[in-house]
Amino acid sequence: MELVFSHRMESMQPSAIREIFKNMADPSIIPFAGGNPSHEAFPVKELENIARIVFENNPITALQYSVTEGYPLLRDAVKSFAQSREPGILHPGDDIIITTGAQQAIDLATKALVNEGDTILCEDPSFIGALNTFRTYRANLVGVELEEDGISVEKLEAALKEHPDAKILYLIPNFQNPTGGTMSLEKRRAVYDLCLRHHVVILEDNPYGDLRFAGENVPAIKTLDTEGIVCYCGTFSKIISPGLRVGYAIAPAGLVGKMVVAKQCGDIHTPILNQMICCQFLQSCNVAGHLSALQKLYRGKCSLMVQAMEEHFSRARFNSPEGGLFVWCTLPDRIGLMDFIRAAGEAKVAVVPGTTFLPDTSRPCHSFRLNFSAPTNQQITEGVERLGRVLDQMLR
Repeated sequence: MELVFSHRMESMQPSAIREIFKNMADPSIIPFAGGNPSHEAFPVKELENIARIVFENNPITALQYSVTEGYPLLRDAVKSFAQSREPGILHPGDDIIITTGAQQAIDLATKALVNEGDTILCEDPSFIGALNTFRTYRANLVGVELEEDGISVEKLEAALKEHPDAKILYLIPNFQNPTGGTMSLEKRRAVYDLCLRHHVVILEDNPYGDLRFAGENVPAIKTLDTEGIVCYCGTFSKIISPGLRVGYAIAPAGLVGKMVVAKQCGDIHTPILNQMICCQFLQSCNVAGHLSALQKLYRGKCSLMVQAMEEHFSRARFNSPEGGLFVWCTLPDRIGLMDFIRAAGEAKVAVVPGTTFLPDTSRPCHSFRLNFSAPTNQQITEGVERLGRVLDQMLR
């Protein structure tokens, strides 16, 4: 029998990055395409010890069903952690839900708020995982141009007026994926005021905020949220382990309640063992020292990549991020992006074409994303040199 798939899946394609991962099993390929934490970043000994303690002291809780909202002790620990990192992030009337990664928080919020045909506004370019989620709900996806200090406020205001049915504005204010840029505090305030005026929920995704290694911290938009219009998504994937799949959302209680119901229909709850491990890590480990070590590690890797690009990418434009995991590079206009991507692959370097991150994938793009966290320092140096040779050959 020939299967007939749902309308929401008609236009869906596998994630380009997930597909690239399949090819990166070849050890000869330098992996600039992913977003994995460095293998040096995992607190393996601490997690091994925590898992042993959990099974020694509380095995039945770890192995039994639990509540959808999340392991109660973890919810308390996350509240304390979030408040310590972002003072004022919790407001009266807010609640918290533990999710299976921040990706699920994005999905649940969208499911709770968006009807088919509603408009979702987002940065252009933006995170492919969120874009694909929005597409599955058959939303009208509208990108708003990014500037050096964040989304264009002028163009956002125009988009809000043009699309009065907009339900969500999706943002990654800190070390944005894919560009690595950070939104200024002035723009965060302006964006919040605009969305409040137009009755649009801000979906603030902050997977990289704890990985700042330069510059000054900028408060989360959620800290400005006196009117309950911001859903803040956090995760432990980049600071503890992506394999544990533990994230969270802080949002108005009414929205969290709907997300809980939606989650019950999906996976019932995030694995309790994983939640207990994260909880114990937050409660008993030197979290501040761990984050400081991560920031030092990624500061060195980013600096190494940017210095190599300054030496070998004379004709390309690129940024120097203050945190996160990515560098965004733009080719000269006369070089075709996909020609460059293919040539890079032939040189055994995997990078992600910028078109992957566009709300409108048919729009022209000359940029690509590089990741500095996963490759070794030797791979960073060698990979940038190879890409530089490819660039020089194409320019000639």
